[in-house]
Amino acid sequence: MGKLLVVIDMQNDFISGSLGTEEAKAIVSNVADTINAFDSEVVFTRDTHFDNYESTQEGTKLPVRHCIKGTDGWQICDEIKKCNKYDEKKIFDKNTFGSYELAQYIKDRNPDEVILTGLCTDICVISNAMTIKALSPEIPVCVLSDCCAGVSVQSHQTALDAMKMCQIEIK
Repeated sequence: MGKLLVVIDMQNDFISGSLGTEEAKAIVSNVADTINAFDSEVVFTRDTHFDNYESTQEGTKLPVRHCIKGTDGWQICDEIKKCNKYDEKKIFDKNTFGSYELAQYIKDRNPDEVILTGLCTDICVISNAMTIKALSPEIPVCVLSDCCAGVSVQSHQTALDAMKMCQIEIK
């Protein structure tokens, strides 16, 4: 099947919204360039919460409303939407850090390699990488470090180091 590119949570709230960072803003063009240059399938994830966010476990531990379905912050950022491989039908909405549905899709497709980009390295990128690796241990998984950003520079690096220890290639 070739390679599969997974673009994790490139949403307004993680870039310029309620949980945005300068590091997240800095990778948007790298991610867009990677998508546009990719010669195989590209899929996306979208962090998705609802009006009851504050009463969820995540909402009590991270009391910052973000990615509420239907809001501007929930939307994939415009620069990514303009990419040649962007497709609304290829989005996995998820209300958890890692998407079992995405991991199952990858297992069923059995690509030669899975490449991950996106936000946040230390939460959703690492969670999805580990979920994919757990369900499909023989599929090589790679993370493009210059196409990811974490909550902080330090936590980004810590997540990259942890993934490397779990046989996920870091480029």
